[in-house]
Amino acid sequence: MPLPNPLHSATAPQFLRYAGAGAIGTVTQYAILVACVQFLGTDAVAASTAGAIAGALVNYALNHRFTFASRRTHRVALPRFAAVAGAGILLNAAVLAATLAVARPHYLAAQVVATAAVLGAGFLANRKWTF
Repeated sequence: MPLPNPLHSATAPQFLRYAGAGAIGTVTQYAILVACVQFLGTDAVAASTAGAIAGALVNYALNHRFTFASRRTHRVALPRFAAVAGAGILLNAAVLAATLAVARPHYLAAQVVATAAVLGAGFLANRKWTF
């Protein structure tokens, strides 16, 4: 008897679209992060949080239409997305702060760790509940 495939055949392409849309939101986040830290002297966690909020707005538009081709109205999907994004922003801040405190890497290296932590959880929550 074959082992079950952990990624259903429709899930893998959808995850790739989610990651592509997420990459655009992530570029937005990182641009704000770098600008705030380098030019304004903002704390990395605060700057990352501001960037994550902006990135989430970009991601909502792309995910609603492109990734999930949702038929849910914005009235239903947007509050759900906001809840998932809010949890992701909190997770991002927690992982970033912990990584900076424990390992003390460059803030961008720590941000990569935080981004990876949020990616999978966000996809599953948005796929199953938001859209």
